[in-house]
Amino acid sequence: MGSSQSTSEEVRELVGKTGFSSDQIEQLHRRFKQLSGNQLTIRKENFNNIPDLELNPIRSKIIRAFFDNRNLRKAPTGLADEINFEDFLTIMSYFRPIETNMDEEQLEHCRKEKLRFLFHMYDSDSDGRITLEEYRNVVEELLSGNPHIEKESARSIADGAMMEAASVCVGQMHPEWSGEVFQLRKAYVCVF
Repeated sequence: MGSSQSTSEEVRELVGKTGFSSDQIEQLHRRFKQLSGNQLTIRKENFNNIPDLELNPIRSKIIRAFFDNRNLRKAPTGLADEINFEDFLTIMSYFRPIETNMDEEQLEHCRKEKLRFLFHMYDSDSDGRITLEEYRNVVEELLSGNPHIEKESARSIADGAMMEAASVCVGQMHPEWSGEVFQLRKAYVCVF
């Protein structure tokens, strides 16, 4: 953020784009500067300085989500090498709670955006589908952080969860963005 006059204009624009208040934007800007080492951009390795992410079993997916061009609304595929403060705010806005004063249309849009963001986190090859193998990897990743569950037990739980998912959606899942609800379409290609 630049000089004070341009800064206030930038903040107003960011408030409109992200839904954060100006105070929240200033707080997030301080956090961005801390993470980036006062640089204009953040790279993936800057996230290594976040202690709360160290033990998170889906740490790599969270970090990757910050650089996913789909989440940044820049391209249908690919990852950015670095992100600027506006990009950082775009991603952080997915984590904002849903406001109670939203009308039905705004509420539906907000929910779809959050679901799309989550979908992108688990669609690891960016093909617009979550295969059963990708689903299995997610479940195993989540369970791997539990020291009381051995790898073989985690795999067994993942397989059970995968079989349950397969009973609902055979082969692969991908979002159906039209209509009022996020839906999973059935595809008849089995990936075991």
